[in-house]
Amino acid sequence: MTSSPTLELTAADADRARALRSMKRLATGLLLVMAVIFAVAFALEGRYPWLAYVRAAAEGGMVGALADWFAVTALFRHPLGIPIPHTAIIPKRKDEIGVSLGEFVETNFLSEEVVRQKLASVSVSEKLGGWLSEPANAERVTAEGSIAVRGLLETLSDDDVREVIEALASKHLIDPQWAPNIGRWVEHIVGVGAHHDAVDLLLDRTGEWLSTNPKAFERLVSSRLPTWVPSFVDRLVDDKLYREAVSFVQAVRADPDHQLRHALDGYLGELAEQLQHDDATITRFENAKHEVIDSPRVREVAGKTWAAAKNAFLEALDAPDSDLRVRIAGTIADFGRRLSTDRAFSTRVDTRVADALSYVVTRYRHDIASIITETVERWDARETTQKIELLVGRDLQFIRLNGTIVGALAGLAIFTVAQAVLRAF
Repeated sequence: MTSSPTLELTAADADRARALRSMKRLATGLLLVMAVIFAVAFALEGRYPWLAYVRAAAEGGMVGALADWFAVTALFRHPLGIPIPHTAIIPKRKDEIGVSLGEFVETNFLSEEVVRQKLASVSVSEKLGGWLSEPANAERVTAEGSIAVRGLLETLSDDDVREVIEALASKHLIDPQWAPNIGRWVEHIVGVGAHHDAVDLLLDRTGEWLSTNPKAFERLVSSRLPTWVPSFVDRLVDDKLYREAVSFVQAVRADPDHQLRHALDGYLGELAEQLQHDDATITRFENAKHEVIDSPRVREVAGKTWAAAKNAFLEALDAPDSDLRVRIAGTIADFGRRLSTDRAFSTRVDTRVADALSYVVTRYRHDIASIITETVERWDARETTQKIELLVGRDLQFIRLNGTIVGALAGLAIFTVAQAVLRAF
């Protein structure tokens, strides 16, 4: 024989259990009182005729008490353990009750009309805006959000993130051809002469380097002369080439119409044209791009960049006085103030929230209600019965009390009417 499962009681359940036992004792006690009154009145009715009225009232009270005890008990179990038909209704029909409860919630609560009416009466944006506009609340939201973001980042694998970044970069940045776009960009720069300042800057830096590093320039030239050339010839060549180089740079820098500038413009224009329309140039450029970007060194730099950015972001999230946290909290507070003061904005937010919740309710209300049905189906029948009885059993005991009182009054009334009819005839 299996024992009835013991329900694990919460503090609230324990209070309900005590209240239920108290009400059961009261209702049963009233039944016993009616039984004692009936027995005394029945025994003394011949000596004291007026006790017939008391007996009738007590008899009606016992009938009402027993009938309501049977009705209340039949909801949860078989009365006296006897398997009478249509008793122990809740354990037998637990699943049907769950289905009915789910349908009730779906029909009466999970409807678009109910959701919109409730949101309209609550004024979500106004209350939320007033709450968020408080600096302490804004900081609290920021702190909680920081914890959530930190948890998310810590659960992510760095290798997985790098793979995702590489995949996205490859699809949207690396795989598309760069050459035509760069060609159009160079063509535009040459067309408007925007590169002239860059050329002038390069000439300035070259002239500065030549003036401050003559020996380095001389070594650069003389090291390439044959070893049999006399040293004085080396010096003459170095000196001559150095002066020519300085003179050439100064001439180009001073003459906006210098031949080198025109040659450079022509080269850049030709390069721009080839990058846009010459298949061979485009192919060479794209191959070079992939060789550079796909190199292990670039991947290593990308990985270190992600790790550094992640660590810096986590440190900013952890520090309450960091610029990031302060800015986020300020933004949230500003958003709250706008919600509470800008009526047009808050109305738009309320409308968007109502539309979103209405969509969710309309599309998924059956799935939401099915949670109730499936949860009740998983419950053990006896535990379910115990739980429901704890929730409503105390109130049901009032039915027994009322049945006893009403039964007594009904019994007295019926006996009184019957006696009046007998006297009349």
